Amino acid sequence: MATLELRNVNKCYGSGLADTLKDIELSIDSGEFLILVGPSGCGKSTLMNCIAGLEDISGGAILVDGADISGQSPKDRDIAMVFQSYALYPTMTVRDNIAFGLKIRKMAPADIEAEVARVAKLLQIEHLLMRKPGQLSGGQQQRVAMGRALARRPKIYLFDEPLSNLDAKLRVEMRTEIKLMHQRLKTTTVYVTHDQIEAMTLGDKVAVMKDGVIQQFGTPQQIYNDPANLFVASFIGSPPMNFIPLRLQRRDGQVWGLLDSGQARCELPLGALEEGMESREVILGVRPEQILLAGGNELPSIRAEVEVTEPTGPDTLVFVSLNQTKVCCRLAPDAAPQVGDSLVLQFDPDKTLLFDAQSGERLGLPGKTRASERATNVARFIGR
Repeated sequence: MATLELRNVNKCYGSGLADTLKDIELSIDSGEFLILVGPSGCGKSTLMNCIAGLEDISGGAILVDGADISGQSPKDRDIAMVFQSYALYPTMTVRDNIAFGLKIRKMAPADIEAEVARVAKLLQIEHLLMRKPGQLSGGQQQRVAMGRALARRPKIYLFDEPLSNLDAKLRVEMRTEIKLMHQRLKTTTVYVTHDQIEAMTLGDKVAVMKDGVIQQFGTPQQIYNDPANLFVASFIGSPPMNFIPLRLQRRDGQVWGLLDSGQARCELPLGALEEGMESREVILGVRPEQILLAGGNELPSIRAEVEVTEPTGPDTLVFVSLNQTKVCCRLAPDAAPQVGDSLVLQFDPDKTLLFDAQSGERLGLPGKTRASERATNVARFIGR
């Protein structure tokens, strides 16, 4: 196990070209599982290659256990990488694929055999050792690729979108296997993906990237509940967060946001925000599961017409229009509304977020600190 630290890491492919990586700052403790997540082209695989030594950085430093490894060759970094394409040798058996790196390191034959047996048992591929990659399924090939990395017992494991070539069911199974493996081995791991579900379920820490810049770094819960900007809020979460344009009003030292469904309107209390806020273009962010059916409390509520329903099994996605914007509500399956029905929906102001429509940055205070400010606020309802 090892600590990993990136200090102001930059990567540029040529003079006059924009930086692919821009001042990357990251630090993870020994044994932690770091997820690099973002859309295609955001720089996450480039950053992974820089950590592995497959690409040189243009500036900054990469440190393992406090030692700068930026100038070391890949073979000297004690880092193992699992590629998206598996990169297995097609003419070798599974046994030989796993043992190949150990033979290169001139390990004793008995030790190689013992290590192959250990890894095969760990990944439950003992019955596949005499087969060649062409005789394996995609999931089996992925296990062999993981086994080859595990056999080295490196300080750090790197996974570059290892599940992207698998079907949906197998992805779920292999995701569980990777998590179980990490829980057993406790080896420092960096994992690249564009799948936000993998990011939320696998990582101890998550770094959300866009255009070569880390937009936010934190635990999955911090990223989900307290996103730094519109991009992070929209990228993390399935279904994604709703974004509703708001018209703000200030009254009695408080700011209120107007919601209009076409059937009714209500004013949502937004707390004691900074002066001049009402003159800005503002986006209200609210997760689908945080919009509730009215339930006998004093939370702000509004009546809206159901436009689309999508039963998913464990819940039902219901779409309505608020402020002329499609809004998704995640309801219990037994709610079962029909298109054309009117629902009374409730919002907890402490679970809503505000964003600047121009910059995309968060506005106001994090939700957890706003409850006391709103304790005496009561929503105003405006009938039609």
